[in-house]
Amino acid sequence: MAKRSSLYIRIVEGKNLPAKDITGSSDPYCIVKVDNEPILRTATVWKTLCPFWGEEYQVHLPPTFHAVAFYVMDEDALSRDDVIGKVCLTRDTLASYPKGFSGWTHLTEVDPDEEVQGEIHLRLEVRPGARACRLRCSVLEARDLAPKDRNGASDPFVRVRYKGRTQETSIVKKSCYPRWNETFEFELEEGATEVLCVETWDWDLVSRNDFLGKVVIDIQRLQVAQPEEGWFRLQPDQTKSRRHDEGNLGSLQLEVRLRDEMVLPSSCYQPLVQLLCHEVKLGMQGPGQLISLIEETTSTECRQDVATNLLKLFLGQGLAKDFLDLLFQLELSRTSETNTLFRSNSLASKSMESFLKVAGMQYLHGVLGPIINKVFEEKKYVELDPSKVEVKDVGCSGLHRPQTEAEVLEQSAQTLRAHLGALLSALSRSVRACPAVVRATFRQLFRRVRERFPGAQHENVPFIAVTSFLCLRFFSPAIMSPKLFHLRERHADARTSRTLLLLAKAVQNVGNMDTPASRAKEAWMEPLQPTVRQGVAQLKDFITKLVDIEEKDELDLQRTLSLQAPPVKEGPLFIHRTKGKGPLMSSSFKKLYFFLTTEALSFAKTPSSKKSALIKLANIRAAEKVEEKSFGSSHVMQVIYTDDVGRPQTAYLQCKCVNELNQWLSALRKVSINNTGLLGSYHPGIFRGDKWSCCHQKEKTGQGCDKTRSRVTLQEWNDPLDHDLEAQLIYRHLLGVEAMLWERHRELSRGAEAGTVPASPGEAPKDSLAQLLRVLQDLREAHSSSPAGSPPSEPNCLLELQT
Repeated sequence: MAKRSSLYIRIVEGKNLPAKDITGSSDPYCIVKVDNEPILRTATVWKTLCPFWGEEYQVHLPPTFHAVAFYVMDEDALSRDDVIGKVCLTRDTLASYPKGFSGWTHLTEVDPDEEVQGEIHLRLEVRPGARACRLRCSVLEARDLAPKDRNGASDPFVRVRYKGRTQETSIVKKSCYPRWNETFEFELEEGATEVLCVETWDWDLVSRNDFLGKVVIDIQRLQVAQPEEGWFRLQPDQTKSRRHDEGNLGSLQLEVRLRDEMVLPSSCYQPLVQLLCHEVKLGMQGPGQLISLIEETTSTECRQDVATNLLKLFLGQGLAKDFLDLLFQLELSRTSETNTLFRSNSLASKSMESFLKVAGMQYLHGVLGPIINKVFEEKKYVELDPSKVEVKDVGCSGLHRPQTEAEVLEQSAQTLRAHLGALLSALSRSVRACPAVVRATFRQLFRRVRERFPGAQHENVPFIAVTSFLCLRFFSPAIMSPKLFHLRERHADARTSRTLLLLAKAVQNVGNMDTPASRAKEAWMEPLQPTVRQGVAQLKDFITKLVDIEEKDELDLQRTLSLQAPPVKEGPLFIHRTKGKGPLMSSSFKKLYFFLTTEALSFAKTPSSKKSALIKLANIRAAEKVEEKSFGSSHVMQVIYTDDVGRPQTAYLQCKCVNELNQWLSALRKVSINNTGLLGSYHPGIFRGDKWSCCHQKEKTGQGCDKTRSRVTLQEWNDPLDHDLEAQLIYRHLLGVEAMLWERHRELSRGAEAGTVPASPGEAPKDSLAQLLRVLQDLREAHSSSPAGSPPSEPNCLLELQT
């Protein structure tokens, strides 16, 4: 039994941002931090004060996190990036919005005294004295303090204040993980009501000391609960009056939803999973459909989430194809017009979208990746709409002449024809590269549509049904927004976006089989018609080959793939493994191409070179960040593992940006989450000379000075399936519509008594529905008897211990 917390984050757009550049504009991007730890960075939108990002993320976190903050930054090529403002949402704030926080919120000024992080380890007790009781405060150590100096560290000391008296610890130079082990005593008067204030500061020789955070302790509560020892979270200084600048820094539109789930043992979900799987296996041959009833009771706003959860559940049970086939039949049974087939946001459409992203994303990258890269690299001006053509100068120096509108349109048509032709050729060659389960699912779709709409007049309908998902809901959105499908790291500029939009329109016309209706919408797309007509023939030939897969071939392909360890993540990284006692410089990193599978982390000189195993997956003990001062970069991670004889080793890998760093950390943590011997603490620094650079410990194999973050991961399309979590999410949804299920049950009971029970395929029989309601009741009781898993809340004065 475990409590799982996750954050769904959508950074939509900003408006009215202040100008940070001399041009009167800004180059804004967002950094997302959870408890001051950077986990995400959006792409930069150049030269605008009203940027649109539209980026979505899902982050898995430990239930004890406190706040998520969004920093809007202005990117500068030659100097340090400027901070524009921030939005901070605490865990309690998010918990007060059951459906999620959504809307515009003003950016606030970033105050250095509020940018605190880390925890301090204290021992507190009230001891009896000769004349009066004495308060003893032992300052032991701190961890993860904010780096305030240019060297990426701080020079921390602690100031303890009580009733006008102040005592200070010694200064620990160049460390964010200091150890003091110093004790202070104060005399207590009887009935004392004052508070003990423990402040952490960064010492500076020339300028004023920087505030690192504080802990305020209620003495009266301490006298009742003494003695007390543990890690206390540092708090900002909120005694200063804030500047009233709301609105002056612009606004940010966000969608943030916190989801806390108490996941029970697998055995608790087996009745629910077995009941749903039985319904799918019966298909339309069964007496009824619980799946149809679930669709009927699911609102439009949560249909995508429900579709994704069901799809992943059945994918884990090996029934994804059967589940989708059942949805195809249900939708076909209620559709009479071919032009509306699979065009609504039904459960079938949403489930198929999720299926293609989960099972077909790598295939999409292989087909579209080279074409998208070429569009970005060429950066040609492309326009087919005469009303939007911009005439520009062409020619060599001294011979400039305005380019005519006809020349612009012809060159644009040539460019788009080349891109469209290359894409269709790549698609035609990709039949064998398409995953077997995707091919088999499209085979079922093709057959079901052809059975429902036979005859020569409906010859193209099965092809259009396939392209409605493959082209209109998968390839076209990826072409228009390659950043959101991980095809590019940055958003396209205005010129490239227009080229991608026109290419996506052309792909949609091909996917619609070049119908008169699609041609009539935008007559200025006519120059592409020869390529579109040729593309229709190519696409039909491709689909014919795609769906021509028999059960035996499907099983053979799946068996072949199961024997191979599929790559979880791959890409270029820089590696450095420590040897000797010399200084470690960033120049000592060597660039190699890395592959992470479910078996090992390996590397090669190039993607096509022979691989060499670096670390066996079962030997990984932790994957964590390295503090910036160690290598002069904030994008270095360490993989702590044991070699073949059990000795601890560390590999240091440098990434190019914060997103790549967190993606690799997330992938490594997810594939090693069930390893034995995972570490609970680690050293974020390096062992240089005779001590650790982070905490200055001299024992190389001693306990780490910071806690590991193995539960902080990013959700990706190729994540390992979590069957219990998906079952819990389906249970949670069904619990929300339980009243409607009971009402449906009563209707069926009344119908049975009157002898008028509906017998159509879309109706769920009373016994199946009764079983479902009993399963929900059993799960509710299992949750009620489980230990409460709510995250700890912090009292106003004496802070909650962070153990």
